[in-house]
Amino acid sequence: MKKIYILYSIFFALLSVNAQQVQWASKLIKYSSDLGGKQFGIKRILGKPDAFPQGGYSANAWTPKNALDGREIVIVGYETPQTVKQVAIFENLNAGCVTRVWVSTDGEKFEAVWGRKPDYKTPVYKATLSRDRQYYFGRKRRKIQEAPDIFNPGVEYVVLDNAVSGVVAVKVEFSFALLPGQKQIDAIGISDSAEPIEPKVNTRPSLENLQKATVVDLGTSNQSIPYILPSENKLFVTNYENDKEAIYSYTKVNDKWTNQKLETQLNTGDSYNYVDYANENYLLKGGSTYTRGTNDCGFELFENKMGSYQSLGQLKISAYNNYDDYSDATMTHDLKVFIMSIETDFTQGGTDLYFATRKDDGTYGFLQNMGKVINSAADESMPQLLSDGKTLLFASDGFSTYGNKDIFVSFRLDDTWKNWSEPINLGSKINTNNFEGQPFYDENNETLYFSTTIDGAVQIMTVSLPTSVLMGLK
Repeated sequence: MKKIYILYSIFFALLSVNAQQVQWASKLIKYSSDLGGKQFGIKRILGKPDAFPQGGYSANAWTPKNALDGREIVIVGYETPQTVKQVAIFENLNAGCVTRVWVSTDGEKFEAVWGRKPDYKTPVYKATLSRDRQYYFGRKRRKIQEAPDIFNPGVEYVVLDNAVSGVVAVKVEFSFALLPGQKQIDAIGISDSAEPIEPKVNTRPSLENLQKATVVDLGTSNQSIPYILPSENKLFVTNYENDKEAIYSYTKVNDKWTNQKLETQLNTGDSYNYVDYANENYLLKGGSTYTRGTNDCGFELFENKMGSYQSLGQLKISAYNNYDDYSDATMTHDLKVFIMSIETDFTQGGTDLYFATRKDDGTYGFLQNMGKVINSAADESMPQLLSDGKTLLFASDGFSTYGNKDIFVSFRLDDTWKNWSEPINLGSKINTNNFEGQPFYDENNETLYFSTTIDGAVQIMTVSLPTSVLMGLK
């Protein structure tokens, strides 16, 4: 027994030696400039990286006023004093502008630990994303255009010659004149190890065991926004044709979607028509023209009478306001809670997820933001709420992704609808360098449908996603 005890002691000792203690900046102590606002402001430098590993331009990163050719200094604090062997500065645009680094054990006196020599270029982490990524502009799912090139994102790994114990603050100086172009800073981390702090996507190993997603062959291209109505074995999609989006339906025969049908009753929008929710009794269609100040929100509710749809009019939301003309939505099975993706004066930055509850007269109360955990400084959109009323799929470019907008899942933690779990990326078998969004989870067949861009065209994809795997992410 004594020998086994010794072996276990050695094993745990090795684990403790190799375990890397990492902290991210938790507070701002001093800074030289701030553009202000919820996007691109100095507060975006706090917390773990969310513009990495994808790199590139991001609303979730700090854009200094002198980012093109000036000098900037920032001092950040950390929640717990710790030994520091490494300081990592995540520069998501034009890395290589860090010139000096100091550390402090009291937040007031700083010790210089690193400086860039005039003829010295520190190796930086290089993003490996392809440069032909597709990005959605406008409504973020309608017009497709190439993303701007990624300009040398990187991580400046500053390894101290001698570790400093009890560090509570770090001071970083930048000289943005060293490189041309715009600059952004995503995060500043510290570690007690010289092993590089690697930026990681918040995903789970179980998701990497999924099969690769495949294209749903519907006989034509530029189709998106899939939604399945199990009670009628019907798949709704939106086709982009003749400068208008039209809703079509398909039925499944021998495991293949066929019998294409133009849903004339549902194509009431002037330009945009899409199904965002449906059950055996009701269907929610987006894209209707609405008049501001009337409480109309652009979503039309239809009653489903054995496949024949009768309009019940536009949903009305108290004091409805949206910077854009269109939005995305989902709702609970009983229609009591309505979820939208919109941008207002109260968003965290771009489009956020909001909810409203139904009143006795059938209208909905004021929209309320669903919180900072699920909403970022960038865009959250295209929600789908599962039948349990707690599992929410959505698309975002505001958290660490594999290159563009990715699909995430979050779980409701209480009945306030404002507390959600940290969003989990659905992994590289689903999310790629391209745009991924408009998720629909077929609970009966445990299959995920979603839209992506392939060579500039929108395609509907599908992948088997066992419920045990999806719910195991909680």
